[in-house]
Amino acid sequence: MAYLKITFRILTIMGMLLAMVLWTGRRKIGELPVFDFLTILIVGNVVGADIADPNIEHLPTAYAVVLLIGLQYVMSLYTIKNRKFGKKVTFDPILIIQDGRIIKSNLKKVKYSLENVLMFLREKGIFDIREVEYAIVEDSGNISVMKKSQFQPLTPDDMKMSIKYKGLTLPLIIDGKVCEDNLKKINLNKNWLKEELKKHQIKEFEEVFYVEINVDGKLAISRMVESSYVAKGFMMD
Repeated sequence: MAYLKITFRILTIMGMLLAMVLWTGRRKIGELPVFDFLTILIVGNVVGADIADPNIEHLPTAYAVVLLIGLQYVMSLYTIKNRKFGKKVTFDPILIIQDGRIIKSNLKKVKYSLENVLMFLREKGIFDIREVEYAIVEDSGNISVMKKSQFQPLTPDDMKMSIKYKGLTLPLIIDGKVCEDNLKKINLNKNWLKEELKKHQIKEFEEVFYVEINVDGKLAISRMVESSYVAKGFMMD
């Protein structure tokens, strides 16, 4: 009976947590605002106790989770609508480096040591602080860095070069199954695809693990059997 209780609790709690994740949006843990992060911590503790101890009543736990999710949702909406309130419950971005010089007073505000900042810069491939125009600690705790113009990599626009538009590739076969909707988007059909595969000694769709097509009409083919896999690209007829 205890195992059935635990199973039921896990299923219901997971459904509630899924709802919370969908409400908070597609963000990584490190990118969550403070209130969202605290909500996750509290929910984790509440849920952990509920699952670990079958003697704890489940309905109060479920109510607590729903209430926390509701509060988080209301807070997120109100934070968006009221900028003043939003600033009070979140961290403002703080400038810690300007023109290659560290702003010591702002480092103290964010409670970052010099070693922390240098480590973040190294992770971004910056080993000389003089290359930095601005470095800003964001609400999430991450550091955004803008290099000085002379240290930024050249772009085709800087070199007055025109480049060819790449666009997105479309999968046509995934794990042996044809993506018919994608074929329709490019005004092609399964018969055309089958004929193209025959040119590469592939008789059935099931022999192919993955096929994609780019904007130039070139296909990339990955066979089911890895030992016979050969990367190939060819133009559409």
